Amino acid sequence: MQLFARKVNNYDLYANHAWYVPGVKGMFVLLGLFLVGSLLGGLVIGICGAFVPREIIQDYGELVMYPLSFLPAMVYAAQKSQRNSLFETGYKLNNSHWGPFKGWQMVLITVALSFATMVSADLPNYWNFKLTTASPAMKSFYDMVTELLRQMTGGPLWSSFLLTAVFAPIFEEWLCRGMVLRGLLTKMKPVWAIVVSALFFALIHLNPWQALNAFIIGVVMGYVYYKTGSLWLTMLIHFVNNGTAVILSQIPSLQEVDFWMDMMPRTTYGVLYVLGLVLLAACLAAFRRIPLEQERGNIDTVELSVE
Repeated sequence: MQLFARKVNNYDLYANHAWYVPGVKGMFVLLGLFLVGSLLGGLVIGICGAFVPREIIQDYGELVMYPLSFLPAMVYAAQKSQRNSLFETGYKLNNSHWGPFKGWQMVLITVALSFATMVSADLPNYWNFKLTTASPAMKSFYDMVTELLRQMTGGPLWSSFLLTAVFAPIFEEWLCRGMVLRGLLTKMKPVWAIVVSALFFALIHLNPWQALNAFIIGVVMGYVYYKTGSLWLTMLIHFVNNGTAVILSQIPSLQEVDFWMDMMPRTTYGVLYVLGLVLLAACLAAFRRIPLEQERGNIDTVELSVE
């Protein structure tokens, strides 16, 4: 009797999810499971609060709650992938298509792209903030959410950095690029797949003030993933963006500053902004040089072997 066996790279942390390729319906299933996981995390922290001092919960509770938010979606995707692996072709979550560039060159270009995107998104984010906090009710809601987030991530620097710059890139890139975008690229035109996955990325942030910034960065990371198939690169962008925010928040004079334009004179900001746009265009042009091997982007298949 012939049995199907999966070709799995033991060093690929995402190999067990390669055969689950969600479409739009699957995207909403994953979103629902993410929300269920968020409730689960809140429940666990609530129970722990009965036995653990409040200060410890405030400082470290999110380190437990955040990964739990993704657990139901990851378990579901692994089970679906396991079943599909018997009959269907899988698509790798992480690939390494560098085109004419070497790996270290891609890292440098990606870091430059990260900073260019942060600077370029600053002005749209500023106007989005003004629009979404224009009414007293929305401003009060913003202050409440901001204070809640501050309490949740107000622990020691190492825990805030671990949560924001390490956990967030790992788990959110698995969900938004590795699962959602990878699946959508096999089912719709790439431009729409990138836009829809960026909207999904904005949605899971669950507030309108981060939504536009998340969407802009989501589009950039979506394009990088489409051209390279690399989750490591999108994680790097995510890491640089979030890590920079954490580091800047530790500078006393910048703790109340939300935008780059508030850090410097307007003339200096104008020059920086133009340079950011130029660098953004140059970095995207570099990624454009990477040839596509198939219409869905540079995402390799994982074939079934027969034993």
